[in-house]
Amino acid sequence: MCERKTLLAVSGGIDSMCMAEIFVRRYPCELLAIAHCNFNLRGEESDADEQLVRGWADEHGVRIHVQSFDTVGFAREHGISVEMAARELRYRWFAQLCASEGYDEVAVAHNANDNAETLLLNLLRGSGMKGLAGMSAVSPLPYSEGVAARLVRPLLDMTRKQIEGFALTNGVRYRNDSTNFSSEYKRNMLRNEVFPVFEKVNPSVVRTINREMGYFAEANEIVADYCRKEVEGICHHEEQGDVRISYKALLSKKHWRYLLYHILEPYGFNSAVLASIEDLLSSDRTVSGKRFDSKDHTVLMERDHMHVVPLITGQAGNDALRHAQSDSLRHAQPDSLRHARPDRASDAAFMPVRGAGTYHVNGRAFKVEVVEWTSDMPLKQAEGVLVLDAGKLKFPFVLRGWRDGDWLIPFGMKGKKKVSDLFADLKYDSSMKASAVMIADVQTEGMADARHIAGVAGVRIDDRYKVSSSTRSVIRISVL
Repeated sequence: MCERKTLLAVSGGIDSMCMAEIFVRRYPCELLAIAHCNFNLRGEESDADEQLVRGWADEHGVRIHVQSFDTVGFAREHGISVEMAARELRYRWFAQLCASEGYDEVAVAHNANDNAETLLLNLLRGSGMKGLAGMSAVSPLPYSEGVAARLVRPLLDMTRKQIEGFALTNGVRYRNDSTNFSSEYKRNMLRNEVFPVFEKVNPSVVRTINREMGYFAEANEIVADYCRKEVEGICHHEEQGDVRISYKALLSKKHWRYLLYHILEPYGFNSAVLASIEDLLSSDRTVSGKRFDSKDHTVLMERDHMHVVPLITGQAGNDALRHAQSDSLRHAQPDSLRHARPDRASDAAFMPVRGAGTYHVNGRAFKVEVVEWTSDMPLKQAEGVLVLDAGKLKFPFVLRGWRDGDWLIPFGMKGKKKVSDLFADLKYDSSMKASAVMIADVQTEGMADARHIAGVAGVRIDDRYKVSSSTRSVIRISVL
């Protein structure tokens, strides 16, 4: 480590100030720098923390970087907790400093007590085997895409009592964060109320938990090796980044429930959602048409497989995505409500299209191509084929089932027409309506009406997407 340039994350508290003292006694100052975040959460206390850290850096001749954040505003803007906002803000800034200043690693002052608290928090959240392993002494630096820096935790083997002893023996100056004595935050509640009870049962509980986490980490590696081999015949990764999971192949495995967790957990699906999917797969209920959402991905349950796709947000078609209620509320509902069907069966059909390829939706298959447009190409395509100006309909768009109120401006016309009226003109029966597929634009400005569609696949396009003299390429959608 002594040959690496290290950025020390120093808050002014006892842990990080002791870490700074240890580093400055071991390594040349030219290899060290301080990063201090002022989150502006405690008024004058936050400013006093900054003054202490600045003074220490000046006294020891160590370079310092200081950044002030509007943490509450960031949390409000992004709809996250203040704790999560502070974490994201500081690690993004650390990654930026490593990229711009050439630091090889960021050192944070997590200790053995923090690690034990993390294990309990992971258990309460539901994090599987990986969460039982706790924190690693060395790990990738969050938000550091394209940056070679790593995150190190040099105090991970030291308990809080040992750190307090070091500070007392060596006269380390530090400040107490007044919020640490409040149990408002979950971690503080564990620290102030739960661990004192544990210590009455086992005075060495922190050491015990940390030792056990080492075993859990090894066990997690063994399980991960098993899962990597078993999922080879279950998952199919597509060019668009989607993942298809075969029901037959999955359910043929003895430990299919944990394999399902291993596959879906990286996409942000929590234990409540996974329990709902497991319950559905092990029941006699109809699987096809159901959907489950994480923060940024969707599982679409189809006839013989489940389809994992990135969640698309946009304008027209946004109602095909997440409901306003939270995942936790939705999956806490009774099964009869949680899996209630939409207005019609075709409403459940939903397929994001992010590029050329073959897509299956609502029991039908479609080929999507991007073709250079030339003046000698016919506007009238073969039956079941539509061409739309690629400069107007942009990826990603959505193929979905028909819904009441869908409308378009038919090619060559000015007024809008309900799709239900178009079906009547075409003499569609109920089964033909149920299998119809709408082309929904989620990108183009001005398509804020979620019922204004770009076309009915294989049938009609909306006039605003027609080919014109300025067209350079088209998206060709063919019914297979």
